[in-house]
Amino acid sequence: MNKTTINGLTSQQVKEKLIEHGLNVLPGSEPKSLITLITKVLREPMFLMLLVAGFIYLALGDRAEALFLLIFVFVVIGITLAQEHKTQRALESLRNLSAPRTLVIRDNQEIRIASSQIVPGDLIVLHEGDRIAADARLVQGQLSVDESLLTGESVSVNKTTNMEGESSLFASTVVTKGVGLAIVQITGAATAVGHIGEALSLTDGTSSGLQRSSRSLVRTLSILSFALAILLVFVNWGWNNHSVLESILSGIALSMAVLPEEIPVILTVFLALGAWRISKINVLTRNITAVEALGAITVLAVDKTGTLTQNCMQIAELSVNNFSYSASDERELEEKFHTLIEFAMLATPIDPFDPMEKAIQKFGHSHLSGTEHIHDDRIPEFQYELSPDILAMTHVFSDTKPSVYLLATKGAPEAVADLCHLSTKELQKIEAQVEEMAKRGLRVLGVAKGSWEGAQNTPVWPKSQHDFDFTFLGLVGFIDPPRLDVSAAIAQCHNAGIRVLMITGDHCETARSIAKKVGLSEHAQVLMGDEIATLNDSELLTHLKKTDVCARMKPEQKLRLVRVLQEGGNVVAMTGDGVNDAPALKAADVGIAMGERGTDVARESAALVLLDDSFASIVSAIEQGRRIYDNITKATRFVFAVHVPIIVLTLVPALMQWPDILQPVHIVLLQLLIDPACAIVFEAETGASNLMNRPPRTILSSPFSFKNIGYAVIQGAGIAFILLSGYALLRHSGWSEANLRISLFSTLIPTLFLLVLTNRDAPFVSKGNPWILTMFTAVSLILAAVLFVPFLRDMLKFSPLTPPPILAAFALLAISALWLKILQSIYILIEKRWKPAS
Repeated sequence: MNKTTINGLTSQQVKEKLIEHGLNVLPGSEPKSLITLITKVLREPMFLMLLVAGFIYLALGDRAEALFLLIFVFVVIGITLAQEHKTQRALESLRNLSAPRTLVIRDNQEIRIASSQIVPGDLIVLHEGDRIAADARLVQGQLSVDESLLTGESVSVNKTTNMEGESSLFASTVVTKGVGLAIVQITGAATAVGHIGEALSLTDGTSSGLQRSSRSLVRTLSILSFALAILLVFVNWGWNNHSVLESILSGIALSMAVLPEEIPVILTVFLALGAWRISKINVLTRNITAVEALGAITVLAVDKTGTLTQNCMQIAELSVNNFSYSASDERELEEKFHTLIEFAMLATPIDPFDPMEKAIQKFGHSHLSGTEHIHDDRIPEFQYELSPDILAMTHVFSDTKPSVYLLATKGAPEAVADLCHLSTKELQKIEAQVEEMAKRGLRVLGVAKGSWEGAQNTPVWPKSQHDFDFTFLGLVGFIDPPRLDVSAAIAQCHNAGIRVLMITGDHCETARSIAKKVGLSEHAQVLMGDEIATLNDSELLTHLKKTDVCARMKPEQKLRLVRVLQEGGNVVAMTGDGVNDAPALKAADVGIAMGERGTDVARESAALVLLDDSFASIVSAIEQGRRIYDNITKATRFVFAVHVPIIVLTLVPALMQWPDILQPVHIVLLQLLIDPACAIVFEAETGASNLMNRPPRTILSSPFSFKNIGYAVIQGAGIAFILLSGYALLRHSGWSEANLRISLFSTLIPTLFLLVLTNRDAPFVSKGNPWILTMFTAVSLILAAVLFVPFLRDMLKFSPLTPPPILAAFALLAISALWLKILQSIYILIEKRWKPAS
């Protein structure tokens, strides 16, 4: 059956079948329901403390406070639902983008669609590395399929169209070799994999290192908050002669002050929304944890073809004996080159996947059309695949004479020349031609022909291509121009302290030429695949430190490169597109698969998928990764800085037997500002001006480091000292409790805004972040409400508004701003002093 004569389903038939059979999806992770989200909120410690505090206020007869807290419970639920919805929407967008896609024939056209849209009766085109989208029957071609997902057997199963059992294909299995056409029979949960309850998740749900370390920190602080709360209950009850309920209320207030419940929210929201933002620059995040590692990448190992180059492979030059042909001349192809192209085409699949093979077929059909050199109807009787031992492939065809077989071979010039058993002089001549072509940036293949005589019906094929006799026909040179934006992106990497290592299967001179063109290196050091095989890990690491290019690389060597680089203390990003690249992509700190030309297996093994296969997109993703990590660091610093004065103002007055300043009602009002500042304002921060002009952070660095948290605690401690000093001075001056409370709380609210500004890269400028103005407005409105709305003022136990408390608040705020500015200047100075030594 010829594929070009098959129309496939019509659009109308597809619509009808979708209605009848539904989407081709397996039972998987569904978006969280509203009930699930609300239940999650109800289990949060902060929510439980609010409920308990509300009931205590009721028991004490403070109905206004109780009502306010219970209303705030719904506000907390609303904020949480909004954050979860935003995060969920970002993750759903990623899932839709990362959905597997399948090549189908519909309305007599090949189109690539989401696998979920596959219906029974669809004709699907399968290539090496594709994951089969549904249970189907092979109707054309030959395949080898990995069915280990279903059977547990690691050996691939051969599929042909001859027998019923051998033509059956199953959903979620992987094509490891061959090209074929299959008709879909069963979709969705009714497939074999659906019956055994296999659910394939599109986005990895594993926690990142930051999320795990944050949970440990939050657990520790939760225990601390509980212990301090118990201590405060006993202090107030046993020492300050407060009632039990009032003492418990103070304990709850302290526990709410200590508990940094914003930290898990920061990490979840920042990583999810960060992944969504990265998708806008054509980089799909399949594993959210990769976002965290992006900013720490020290080595970027990339394939040349399609990543640094345009993947627009074209035949540029032909060489036969001492004659050459340049495609740029646009002259008619002379007869002497016909046999070279004829056998290059015979050694190539009719419907190839590889860009070079596509270029061969395109060139041949363009220049040999109407001649006897086109053989689209000939199907190989047998074929020898490219192997690590022999970098050449051979197709065997039946000839006009019985028992005689025609051989067509193409591959690395040195491998093809070796198969032809040429003399040393002839080998040197070919090697010189190859080197000259490679210096011009051409990728070169050798082509040979041969014949072999075997049994007519059931020949026993030789084990190796070396067992044949070949005649060398000539060389084919391909050109794949560098992408226009690659040079600037590589320069950006160098400025950012990221080494770029180019990996290619090409000749060393071709690789060196491309490296020079893209600005990787003026005189690139090239490490050959054969040389890598002779080095131990220590020697390889030493060579890699001074190497820019690895040429004549075999796919399986990528895994070793990744591991050796990692053992040398590097954080490695690796690109790949083939089935053999999957282990290296999985082992890399950040595996990056090609979206346009990559196989399903490569995409599923990678953490990131390049939707446009562009190197510049990788660099943009690294920049975004650094921005996200910086913003997490800033938000974390803000959280700890803002909690310190709240803790101090809750705990110290009780220990000093002073009147309480902060109760749960005051703290929940502060949370109305703290939560959005963490989850919205800092997440929207733009990148620092020097983001890509500084070395990568170390993999062990953390937002919870002593340096970051220490700086935050010093910020908060200074503010706490200023407020406590003001409290002591004003109390000593005979101020009432209500006046003290209004002064300190009126200082604390705008101080939160000052802390937001202080922990930004552009401290007192709102440029680049539209939420700063919104935050300032919110602070102003809340402050105005608690000062001028009688109900809120009474509930918060404030005195009627008079000038002295406001003037005192202004004075304390001015001193706090001065403290933060001085501290920030000292911190920046220390950073600059230490930078050269780091």
